[in-house]
Amino acid sequence: MKKLEEFLEWGGIKKDVICLVISAIALVISIFDLIPLPFDAAWIAIVLCGIPILLEAFIGLVTAFDIKADVLVSLALIASVIIGEDFAAGEVAFIMQLGALLEDLTVAKARAGIEKLVHLTPQTARVIKGEQEEIISADQVKIGDILRVLPGETIPVDGTILSGQTSVNQAVMTGESLPVDKTAGDEVSSGTVNQFGAFDMKATKVGEDSSIQRMIRLVQSADAGKAKIVGIADRWATWIVIIALSAAALTWIFTGQIIRAVTILVVFCPCALVLATPTAIMAAIGNATKHGFLVREGDALERLAAVTQVAFDKTGTLTYGIPEVVTVQSIAAEFPPEKLYALVAAAEQRSEHPLGKAIVRCFQQQEGAAPIQPDQFQMIPGRGVFAFVEGAEILAGNLELLNERKIMAEEKAVAEAQQYLSQGCTVIYAAVSGKLAGYLVLSDAVRSESAQMIRQIKTLGIQPVLLTGDHENAAQHIAAQLAIDEVHANCLPEDKLSWIDTYQKGSQSICMIGDGINDAPALKKANVGIAMGGVGSDIAVDAADIALVDDEVKELPHLLALSKRMMITIQCNLAFSMLLNFVAIILAISGVLNPVVGALVHNAGSVLVIINSAVLLKWRKRK
Repeated sequence: MKKLEEFLEWGGIKKDVICLVISAIALVISIFDLIPLPFDAAWIAIVLCGIPILLEAFIGLVTAFDIKADVLVSLALIASVIIGEDFAAGEVAFIMQLGALLEDLTVAKARAGIEKLVHLTPQTARVIKGEQEEIISADQVKIGDILRVLPGETIPVDGTILSGQTSVNQAVMTGESLPVDKTAGDEVSSGTVNQFGAFDMKATKVGEDSSIQRMIRLVQSADAGKAKIVGIADRWATWIVIIALSAAALTWIFTGQIIRAVTILVVFCPCALVLATPTAIMAAIGNATKHGFLVREGDALERLAAVTQVAFDKTGTLTYGIPEVVTVQSIAAEFPPEKLYALVAAAEQRSEHPLGKAIVRCFQQQEGAAPIQPDQFQMIPGRGVFAFVEGAEILAGNLELLNERKIMAEEKAVAEAQQYLSQGCTVIYAAVSGKLAGYLVLSDAVRSESAQMIRQIKTLGIQPVLLTGDHENAAQHIAAQLAIDEVHANCLPEDKLSWIDTYQKGSQSICMIGDGINDAPALKKANVGIAMGGVGSDIAVDAADIALVDDEVKELPHLLALSKRMMITIQCNLAFSMLLNFVAIILAISGVLNPVVGALVHNAGSVLVIINSAVLLKWRKRK
């Protein structure tokens, strides 16, 4: 069905292009009288381009008394045909349809991404009945049912763990870069992924009440209040029609020359006015594309120019979203940092935990070789790993692992590690042969370009805001590094949506930048949503107005400055087109212009508007 809609949409554009090409050829034949025909070739343009304008104007007037720019165009067409100025009528119809096509090309239909969210919803659940497991449809799960979730499975409903230990990837709900360890008594959400270790859980929220279903409803409703910008010519159409008709009528009454009245209607046609906005937007979109931005909504850049605040998700947007080993601290002289690092990496070699994999990856990047293979290996869910490496017993994990194995942790070492924890880092303690030897610190690294990007945004008079699902310590640490003053941590999707709504109710225009599924509702709700297209989820991209294809956030200040420059270009275009119309009307009233010359003059204005807009294609923000 979706492919059919896309085919029909493309088919409509293709048909419009063919009609415009045929009309342009017909107008050339008409003005130079190239081919002898039994009728004026301009009638081809009138029929192909003019009739759709007449129909739209008539339907709008009859059904809703809606006066738009096409009403004035229709009057000019009819008047030109009545007095025999067929070329003028065809020319006006052609230029108006060209403007409409340009506008259509700048406006992309929003894709909600709801289907992909629905696909994330687990289709089946493993229910425990007595001693038996039974697989049923996820929508048949009832509150109180006991479910079993195996490693790698998506959790089907919201619930509470009854037994078992595991680590859960909650990125779909919170955007957290690191998995969260879970054990009996902890809550889990539908749509999140069980990394390893089977567990039994009790269903507490099912069906429409589950977290993933709430997410779907948020995305569906988030953009309900987002206003679309109306074309300037249509906003002023009523006054343009009244002034044009009045001027034409008064000229006819006082001069007695109907051709002057018709010329006024022709030069009053808002061709340049109609082209002023879409041509500038198309040029700006072309510029943005060169800098890695895919603009999916035609009016997104207009909205972006009015933004006063930019809200950033943390993980994957300001940071790389991948845990990195930032330091290795040794507290035993016989195990210096490089030796300790090698032992822990070897112990984690067979680990399925994302943190273990991160340690191995970072070791390989640093040393240029894989760590040695352990002699024995055991995964301890929710705690860490146990392994024999080169004859030594290695334990790597959290404090609970040390306590269970009765390994004493020095208060000084724990206090030092606590400082890293307060910065939002993760600490992996390492014990060798029953004695604490040190610890590794992992953190989600800040993008190298983030700090400069934030500074440049501030110079544009725009305030950065941090909206993240990470805990307070991690959020504040990142905000301090990047000089972001406004921070909102521990945000679920509905919390981010609520903060966006709060800013908007405070008469502030806000842009949201994120990469995860949990950002999709906020991206939809914000005045402008920008998704990280490279690392971001397809659902986030579908919910956004603009996608940053290569994740180069350093280009964001250019996009913001470009949107403001685009609006200046549009204002210049509008001012020029109005001035040209005013001069042309005076010349038409005085009889200097006839309908054909009048059409050429104001269409020459349209060409100048297009040239001025084209300058945006190569515009670059000054450093």
